Amino acid sequence: MRDVAALAKVSTKTVSRVINDLPGAGPEVVERVRAAARTLGYRPNLTASSLRRSDRRSATIGVLFEDLSNPFDSALLRAVEDRARQGGVLVLAGSSEDDHSMQRELLLSLSARRVDGVVVMAVGGHQDALQQERDRGTPMVLVDRPPTFGGTDCVTTTNRDSSRDAVLQLASLGHRDIAFLGDRRTLWTSQERYTGFLEGLAQAGLTLREELVRTDLHGADLAEVAATELLDLGKPPTALFTAQNLVTVGAMRVLRARRLQHRVALIGFDDFPLADMLEPGITVVRQDVPGIGRKAAELIFARIDGDTSPPVHAVVPASIVRRGSGEIPPSAD
Repeated sequence: MRDVAALAKVSTKTVSRVINDLPGAGPEVVERVRAAARTLGYRPNLTASSLRRSDRRSATIGVLFEDLSNPFDSALLRAVEDRARQGGVLVLAGSSEDDHSMQRELLLSLSARRVDGVVVMAVGGHQDALQQERDRGTPMVLVDRPPTFGGTDCVTTTNRDSSRDAVLQLASLGHRDIAFLGDRRTLWTSQERYTGFLEGLAQAGLTLREELVRTDLHGADLAEVAATELLDLGKPPTALFTAQNLVTVGAMRVLRARRLQHRVALIGFDDFPLADMLEPGITVVRQDVPGIGRKAAELIFARIDGDTSPPVHAVVPASIVRRGSGEIPPSAD
């Protein structure tokens, strides 16, 4: 900074004002300082700067999701990142892989880097590590799954209501044997979607066939096995409700391999790339992922800025996107 000041013929205080976008320097001085910085290749040390600032901010936030290779998680990250970029804030992101030890390790790493706040998709089960970090005073917003402890904002979608609506759509076409394929039962989202499935059956006057329920399907491969078992039953389902995008992919592979994609109806929860390019297109319950991400970012930056209002549970509605697979009536034979 002293070198920049000498080249621009100003004080180091003036350089600091310009670099940190503070008022007090005229346009000509600002341009002279910036030109000197470009000439010298100057880059401010943000870590040292944050230690000197009265608010101790690092201009970074942490984002911990389950699996950033999942289209849902990556789209959510992008929405948070877009909002952060507007404020000149860097996002440090990681995947917890639904593992408590991994989530705890990543939280400690982010804390050591003095992030100003974290946006987290909680690992299924207990949330001790998250609660401990929140108790330390770290601003925190949970997405997709609500906290089991107080004083923390969260953003979710209409898991139960939208799942019920999907089942009611299938029932309205005449389906009476509707299967449920879900993710891990420890996840709040899985529990909510299964409850919505049961509510849909009850509202349609249908009886649950427990042999048509498959849960704990972590990934497309396990979903393929489950779908195969269901279709091999003596009385197989005429419709599938798949409660997670990778589960949908696995079930869809089995239907296409058996050439049943035009005979067995399918509605999946969560959209995914190319779902609209298949034949038939995959009917999905689509979450407003950008909306969820923007709301989470809005909440975390408000907390970082000192908002002490009561915690918020924001619900961003999902909607059914009809593309063909969920509009297939039961086969006459």
